[in-house]
Amino acid sequence: MGIVYLAIMTKQAPDPSDLSHVLDDPARHALLGPHAEFAERVGDVLRYPPEMSFFTSLPPRPTEADWRDAAKLLGPGGILTAASDAVPDRPGWEVVMALPGVQLVDDGIAAASDPEAVRLTAADVPEMTALVEHAKPGPFRSRTIEMGTYLGIRQEGRLVAMAGTRLHPPGHAEISAVCTHADFRGRGLAARLVLAVAHDIRSRGEIPFLHAAADNTAAIRLYEALGFRLRRTVVFGGIRVPAE
Repeated sequence: MGIVYLAIMTKQAPDPSDLSHVLDDPARHALLGPHAEFAERVGDVLRYPPEMSFFTSLPPRPTEADWRDAAKLLGPGGILTAASDAVPDRPGWEVVMALPGVQLVDDGIAAASDPEAVRLTAADVPEMTALVEHAKPGPFRSRTIEMGTYLGIRQEGRLVAMAGTRLHPPGHAEISAVCTHADFRGRGLAARLVLAVAHDIRSRGEIPFLHAAADNTAAIRLYEALGFRLRRTVVFGGIRVPAE
């Protein structure tokens, strides 16, 4: 059996000044846009290669055919991520998780390059993976680095902090994998890297955004202090794919 993960966006009254609608389903817009080269597709269902990301996207208001296509695309153990107003109530699909979260967007952060930040490459993936396993900022897979630019800070001969860009819907880039080794926390490294990654995003004329679990209040306070604003709340939910 596989588990399908869904990011469920709550409804909010539209803001006429907000042109960031692609953020309502950033994975889908990324796979139809800047990340189209990575898209694996059956019908209107899209996903990233599993070794890159678990994100998969159903079309808005999916039909029975879309669900069949999702099952075909994912296969046993497949992972699907989508944005909707509620967890779909699918016969035979078991809801296994509902994790509240938030989506934040740049609201005038003081983005700046950092002289100590270095660009990480595929050769750094083993060290990056070890840091992610230690700090647990969220999923990071063997090819995640291909989704965007990742920066790191090295001290005492090792990678001690990192952050990078993951989802890339048109005009935007998601800051992700923000983490610091426990031995080096409290030194402002994460904040510096977020600002450096945001500077790189802005240099392309794009808008930084990010996600966080709602109970990760320390991270949310940091992001808001840096100049991010809450755009909307989300629920990261999971439904289990039927055996057949």
